[in-house]
Amino acid sequence: MSTKYNILIFGASYGSLFAAKLLLADHSVQLVCLPDEAKLINDAGIRVRLPVRGLSDLVEVDSRNLNGQLSACEPCNATVKETDLVILAMQEPQYGAHDVRTLLDDVALAGVPCMSIMNMPPLAYMRRIPGIDSKLLEECYTDPSVWDNFDPANITLCSPDPQAFRPPDEKPNVLQVSLPTNFKAAAFEVEKHTAILRDIQADIEAITFDAGSESVNLPVKLKVHDSLYVPLAKWSMLLTGNYRCIQESDMQSIRDAVHSDIEASRAMYDWVCDLCVSIGASRDDLVPFDKYAAAAGGLAKPSSAARALLAGRPNIERVDRLIRDIARQKGRRSPVLDYTVGLVDVWLKRNRKHNGRVQRHN
Repeated sequence: MSTKYNILIFGASYGSLFAAKLLLADHSVQLVCLPDEAKLINDAGIRVRLPVRGLSDLVEVDSRNLNGQLSACEPCNATVKETDLVILAMQEPQYGAHDVRTLLDDVALAGVPCMSIMNMPPLAYMRRIPGIDSKLLEECYTDPSVWDNFDPANITLCSPDPQAFRPPDEKPNVLQVSLPTNFKAAAFEVEKHTAILRDIQADIEAITFDAGSESVNLPVKLKVHDSLYVPLAKWSMLLTGNYRCIQESDMQSIRDAVHSDIEASRAMYDWVCDLCVSIGASRDDLVPFDKYAAAAGGLAKPSSAARALLAGRPNIERVDRLIRDIARQKGRRSPVLDYTVGLVDVWLKRNRKHNGRVQRHN
């Protein structure tokens, strides 16, 4: 009989996708979120809709019908005691909020293993990568000090390749998956922590789901890899699609960002892949451009970063700047990336001015 784990997830939006997979595998999940979200989830559960190959309609997973135990709470009411694994699924700027940071410190000081499914890798994870000076990357983070108490051995990164969104006409406990790819995690430095991930991987792999007319094998699996660099495969996707959604006065879809000039996209993608190889990745750790471009063809919405800027957010995840600054350490430069970083800077400056307050840059 497999071990049943208690898992704490920071963030109930994207975190709901991973939560649903854990609940299907009979694990217990505590979601940390806003008060209104917590009340809704405790009253009505979460619902995650996924496309399944061979079926014309989306399959809905309703947590109220699953054996795994789900609860939700504000950060100040979350408990780290008896937590086996923490999933970091909030946007990077959110970890600086007082109650969230306090809980994050409790996790770090307790030595609980953490797996990030953020686009922006935690600074503690960057400290695991040989040959990179993490001190020179601190300015890319909204508040780099939130990661100070983490032992890098207790943190890993998962490439958040699945794409999902909250349907605008639904309540916030509903999440819809638009690209059902796998989460690809690097192993921890500590084998007993990695063993938890491998157990969860096997549990998720074994799931079959009653879709009404038939039992189906649901997409979106967890795949654990020995290589530290496998999660960095997302970087070329982010720079080619997600951040190139951002335009001077509006936003475009990921599909249009990639396919409006496919050769320019290929050049950007290959540049980031070459950078990853220069810091230690192998080509096998990365995803070929043509495979990514085919997947991007179905992404008809702007990225979360683009939507956040358009909505007036004063801070977003700065993976664009992170990659630029890593490249500088390696003596590399991309004028296209420089332009993107400058464009994001302009949007953030405008948003902060509109918000009427001065904030440290991220």
